[in-house]
Amino acid sequence: MIETESNKQTQYLTFHLAGEEYAVGILKVKEIIEYGTLTVVPQTPPSVRGVINLRGNVVPVVDLAVKFGMDPSPITNRTCIVIVEVALHGEHAVMGMIADSVSQVIDLPRSELLSPPAFGTRIKADFLHGMAKAGNKFLLILNIDRVLAADELGAHAAVISSRTESLTGNVLPE
Repeated sequence: MIETESNKQTQYLTFHLAGEEYAVGILKVKEIIEYGTLTVVPQTPPSVRGVINLRGNVVPVVDLAVKFGMDPSPITNRTCIVIVEVALHGEHAVMGMIADSVSQVIDLPRSELLSPPAFGTRIKADFLHGMAKAGNKFLLILNIDRVLAADELGAHAAVISSRTESLTGNVLPE
């Protein structure tokens, strides 16, 4: 069989957030860690819960529920932080996002991806790559670069960087 763009498989990590199932491209995911203590950084957007020390690197952690206009994610024994690499102002940045729970890695042919709806979701359509059928529901596939590189977060990256420099003594790349 000749491989075409429409029949290539793409893998996604699925996770739950506020009762909905979302997915992010597996190539963006670096690791999944247990939710632990966060250091709160003043003057950051409400969606930035704080920063963590990940093997000597300061990593901001975003609560996607707050980013999407929902109540903050409750912390349970299944809550975790999904570490992703995103494009932020033309540079690669490592960030964490809180998930209520992580489900699985799935293969989806690109031909099964549907365009994001203009209405009916809790989040902006430009935060979505698309949707895919998952059982009786739809899986919302996030464009994580757009979600985490939104102007609100980018405007505060310098604050996080300058505050965390003084905490760790390390100079972070800008």
